[in-house]
Amino acid sequence: MNSFYSRRAGCSVRWQDLPGSGDPVVFIHGLGCASSYEYPRVVCDPNFGARRAILIDLPGSGYSDKPEHYSYKTGDQARVVAELLDNIGVKTFWLYGHSMGGSIAIETAILMQARLNGLIVSEPNFHAGGGMFSRSIAAQSEPQFVEHGYAQLLAAETSAWAGSLQSNAPFAVWRGATSLVEGASPDWEAQFLSLSCPITLIFGELSLPDKDVDSLKGKGVAVKIIPAAGHSMSWENPSALAQTLSDCLTGKKQPA
Repeated sequence: MNSFYSRRAGCSVRWQDLPGSGDPVVFIHGLGCASSYEYPRVVCDPNFGARRAILIDLPGSGYSDKPEHYSYKTGDQARVVAELLDNIGVKTFWLYGHSMGGSIAIETAILMQARLNGLIVSEPNFHAGGGMFSRSIAAQSEPQFVEHGYAQLLAAETSAWAGSLQSNAPFAVWRGATSLVEGASPDWEAQFLSLSCPITLIFGELSLPDKDVDSLKGKGVAVKIIPAAGHSMSWENPSALAQTLSDCLTGKKQPA
């Protein structure tokens, strides 16, 4: 585990740099998650192809520090990712982000597109309004969520998400969820479509049908589907996600 002091976040950010060949794939996790929890199984899968991978725990999550003074907005998290990659001297890279991490990855890509080989996002937030979890969290006040809502959410959660949620600061979860509900300007879809590098959207088969998939397919975006998985594809079908990411990096098309 590596550590870097982020001036933007005012805290230490921690990440894993797993050795392998080629330009690194940088992983950004979603709300209540941590890359150190979610992605080792994916990048160690033979289907991933022994590529170098950088797994970042965002401020507020996992092994990284959890300062109370920090905003946890998607735009600020994107700037922390860019700050980290600058600090460790990454010249060119691939970027993958899931859910809220997909939105953060889009904003990171805008900041760093001159060095970006390609952007891959899985089930990101493309528009303001949030998803089911972020809306329910943001509907509470921050004190309400910190004092009661976080514990209730954790007690009710029966999926593997509970494991990583425990590593997140409650106020960081609330502020991240609120940022998703507030959205970005331009919105994340417009930013995504403005990129000149290759862009790919990944969805779990069990998350379909979805209007964003249909809309972006119609706009020429490459869409790949993870079989036998829904939103939590990294632990529902990690081997298929590893293979799909490898296909994205090599330009291999998914069978129709």
